[in-house]
Amino acid sequence: MPETIQEPLKILIADDEANIRRILETRLAMQGHQVASAQDGAEALELFRSVEPDVVVLDVMMPELDGFAVLERIRAQSEVPVIMLTALGDVADRITGLQLGADDYMVKPFSPKELEARIHCVMRRASQGQGGSGVGSASSNVIAVGDLSVDFNRRQAFRCGERIRLTGMEFHLLELLISHHGEPINRLDMLEKVWGYKPGKASDSRVVDVHISRLRAKLEEDPENPELIMTARGQGYMFQRLQSSVAAEAASAA
Repeated sequence: MPETIQEPLKILIADDEANIRRILETRLAMQGHQVASAQDGAEALELFRSVEPDVVVLDVMMPELDGFAVLERIRAQSEVPVIMLTALGDVADRITGLQLGADDYMVKPFSPKELEARIHCVMRRASQGQGGSGVGSASSNVIAVGDLSVDFNRRQAFRCGERIRLTGMEFHLLELLISHHGEPINRLDMLEKVWGYKPGKASDSRVVDVHISRLRAKLEEDPENPELIMTARGQGYMFQRLQSSVAAEAASAA
């Protein structure tokens, strides 16, 4: 059964279909959430600045500015969770949205209950960034691999002391990989553990592939020849095996 959103949120819905906006506004408001809605990309950006939402639900096809342009501008200033809405069969749109920094996507037509569950999931990941959990719950838990360091308490990553901007989903995926360093993790297992849902079809695993690609682009010195996050052919992905002292630090609170 899909999870409902527990804490009141400020949610921005951007979609040019009035019926979708009306349904989502009604359902989310009944749960106690503050909902702002926009019918085009320009209005979405205006509301984003004034409302400062906790999460954004963003349609790809909108007048004025499309969802991709809006997402790019949001990501230039914020790591707020973003769920993209895409048309049925537009696989390229889904991949583009993920590459630009979306945390997840929904295919139209969709179930409002499933969207509520997806919002709950991305917000749970974001809230973990406030207090930490899992691997990062120890009083001191920072690992270093070469010039890369990962602080699990603060849920931040640094290269040569300079912070690397990661979304909540990206950090949670990195945390999962490091907690199982040296062990391949199946794509579908990653999707369930990080995004919180079982894939309906094999193509859903593209969410994982694109996020791995984004992590590599941010963490690896040479993303085309990764040394940290490696592909385990036929199995999934694997973070390089850590030295015993580093591994003990990473596993101390697991």
